[in-house]
Amino acid sequence: MIRNSQCETGISFVGCGSATPKKIINNNQLGQRVDTNDEWIQSRTGIGERRVIGENESLIDLATDAALNAVKMANWDVKTIDLIILATSTPEDLFGSAPKIQSNLKASNAVAFDLTAACSGFLFALVTASQYLASGSMKRAVVIGADQLTKWVDWDDRKTCVLFGDGAGAVAIETTDNQDGLIGYDLKSDGSKGGCLNLFQSNIFLDLVQGAKHQKGEYLPIKMEGKEVYKFAVKEVPIILGELLDKYQIKPESIDWLLLHQANQRILDAVASRFSIPSEKVLSNLKHYGNTSAATIPLMLDEAVRDQRIKPGDLIACSGFGAGLSWGAALFFWHGPY
Repeated sequence: MIRNSQCETGISFVGCGSATPKKIINNNQLGQRVDTNDEWIQSRTGIGERRVIGENESLIDLATDAALNAVKMANWDVKTIDLIILATSTPEDLFGSAPKIQSNLKASNAVAFDLTAACSGFLFALVTASQYLASGSMKRAVVIGADQLTKWVDWDDRKTCVLFGDGAGAVAIETTDNQDGLIGYDLKSDGSKGGCLNLFQSNIFLDLVQGAKHQKGEYLPIKMEGKEVYKFAVKEVPIILGELLDKYQIKPESIDWLLLHQANQRILDAVASRFSIPSEKVLSNLKHYGNTSAATIPLMLDEAVRDQRIKPGDLIACSGFGAGLSWGAALFFWHGPY
């Protein structure tokens, strides 16, 4: 359903932040383990290196740092945060990692919970948070996208191990009586095609008592049909973005930045070509981070805000897409201080 922002409390984007692991693994290093090389990976994906969480790091720490950086940019007192949503498919605690981030931030007045929608997770979480703010029940929210997919990769499968990395990004949003920063959005799911990209639990059953077994709690490595995911993305992302632009009578040439989930450079190029958006308006940091799932959009946003490519008042067309299959799009103005 396409959201109409009129007649609701406005949303303002006032801060962003990110955090990444220290360890960098480049394509040539991967070539020491599997039959691949830098030219093969870059020509097919645009990825040159990725970050991997090490022994003295954690996803919760990265997510906390990203959130804190966003809060600092927004110049908020942490006690004024009402809501924290962590978009992740790789929580450190299956019961939820967001409450630990709330504790780390000392945001004692905030409710915190996890949301899972894979690579679409950040966008889904952003829309979810916007509903709380638009209703008037809350005023300030931190939305975090963070994933550690490298712990679920089969590092001997060259088709998937080259794609993923770890990272975290966050945005700070608040209510406003001025122009609504979140112009509109649309979200979609198609579970009938969910077999294209999975991180399944194992199907191992162990003896419990005589005549009964229990399922072992563990997950299998990531499995992906790359060609099918690519075809899905290059078809559906232009459609959902095009419908959103038409809804709000915005011409593609009016877009300041195209910010897509960072999965494959060829997908970014194909979507930009569909709308005749020049390459200099397409945000991409795939070369340095790979696919960090729910973290890609806020990580890229924070990088472009802090190096002053994105300026206050810029119009951003955004889309996330991935496992589920799920996808979505949003149009928003950046209101932050940079």
